[in-house]
Amino acid sequence: MARTSLYDRMLLSPLTDIVCGLPPITRLRERIVPQAEGVVLEPGMGSGRNLVHYDPERVKQVIGVDPNEKLLALARKRARDAKVPVEILAQSAEALPLENESVDTVVLTYTGCSIPDIRLALAEFFRVLKPGGRLLLCEHGRAEEPRVQRLQDWLTPAWRQLAGGCHLNRDLPALLKDAGFAEESIERFYALPRPKVLAWHFLGSVRKR
Repeated sequence: MARTSLYDRMLLSPLTDIVCGLPPITRLRERIVPQAEGVVLEPGMGSGRNLVHYDPERVKQVIGVDPNEKLLALARKRARDAKVPVEILAQSAEALPLENESVDTVVLTYTGCSIPDIRLALAEFFRVLKPGGRLLLCEHGRAEEPRVQRLQDWLTPAWRQLAGGCHLNRDLPALLKDAGFAEESIERFYALPRPKVLAWHFLGSVRKR
């Protein structure tokens, strides 16, 4: 356990912050995050890379949730410069300390791949969203090509150990549908030419029925 913790502190967390700030990823964030409005829940806030993209004209408050204290230390620094009020909670997304129907928007960016119990977390997002509330989605996941799917399934067990629990093969739109969300518009595409196992993306929104 100590070895895993050291790996996370010294390599995985800093590397995660760097990767999450790469230009192609930033451009995708710029497309989806400014759509958030009202009281916003951001599960898997990580190092706070989304904070700069929230529109202060539309957002009342951002509630960031993440169990990784190393990344949250960076998020707290970025929150000081944010143009919207930010509250940060150090805990997992599967048991949110929020009232039913208390949130207007959920922003899920590069988080759905690594939440241990994704179905439970999605049920929590559904619970805390107001009727008609939106979940904005920017995630990598299960590709449409069968050959790539097979490779994703094969690589995921080892990849999870190296990448903080990240699954290469989660079909987030299907999981959201199973959780009761209605799809509004979700683009499905390769955000990068390579590697295909990581490049397939879902970008768009679903709504609480």
